Amino acid sequence: MNDFVDLMVRAERLMDRLEQLLPRAAEEPDWSSAVAFLWRRRNGRVRLQPVARPHAVRLKDLRDVDEQKARIDLNTRQFLAGRRANNVLLTGARGTGKSSLVKALLNAYSDKGLRLIEVDKDDLMDLPEIVELVQGRPERFILFCDDLSFEDAEPAYKALKSVLDGSVAAVPDNVLIYATSNRRHLMPEYHDENLQTRHVDGEIHPGEAIEEKISLSERFGLWISFYPFSQDEYLEIVAYWLKNFGVSRKAIDEARQEALQWALMRGSRSGRVAWQFARDWAGRASDGA
Repeated sequence: MNDFVDLMVRAERLMDRLEQLLPRAAEEPDWSSAVAFLWRRRNGRVRLQPVARPHAVRLKDLRDVDEQKARIDLNTRQFLAGRRANNVLLTGARGTGKSSLVKALLNAYSDKGLRLIEVDKDDLMDLPEIVELVQGRPERFILFCDDLSFEDAEPAYKALKSVLDGSVAAVPDNVLIYATSNRRHLMPEYHDENLQTRHVDGEIHPGEAIEEKISLSERFGLWISFYPFSQDEYLEIVAYWLKNFGVSRKAIDEARQEALQWALMRGSRSGRVAWQFARDWAGRASDGA
């Protein structure tokens, strides 16, 4: 009898350990604790991790992208007002403000109920679970996927495609997906695939491989493209940030040539490079360098 009791105790302990290893549904966070959250998966457990200090970039800090800013700002305001709005794909040159623009929208409209949940590409399979978690909440949620791109046959590709427009279950009206990518169609495109294009009665019909790749990006209702900055635009952004960092007008003019050399070394005249140069230059100037 004692052996039987001992066996049962050991079995219960084993079951407890196994239960700890099984994946569990994410618990609701304290929604009042933050306006931005990170979806995190660790050791089979998932949770929404509050972001204590979201990026403080403002819409007015983003220079020479006025058209892009106006389009996504209008879409976001429609969303907040409960009107029809689109999922957004921001594509184009690196460092031109795609991610910063999404973060700036949160800072501009968090007091109107906007919330941001950042989801890594590797966790896109969890999108249905995230949607279920926020469904029915009074806040308006942007699910943010940064620097998104896929290789062929990745399961996350189909998961995103399904949530955007391909599932039987409709996405609640308090959820939109904003994604950034350097690829217009989110997947690599090869020369051989263009050879599959056919001409029928004067019309161009892409091959099946290209059609499949386009089908994901087409599920985003709003495409916003970003382009490399000209030299003058780059210098304007440098001057803006140097002024923000307390540098005098005379010193800003003196920094122009060094700013151009900085961009040449980095191989890019982007907003990110301009901001990085301004931080470096202002830091050295304040130290008397």
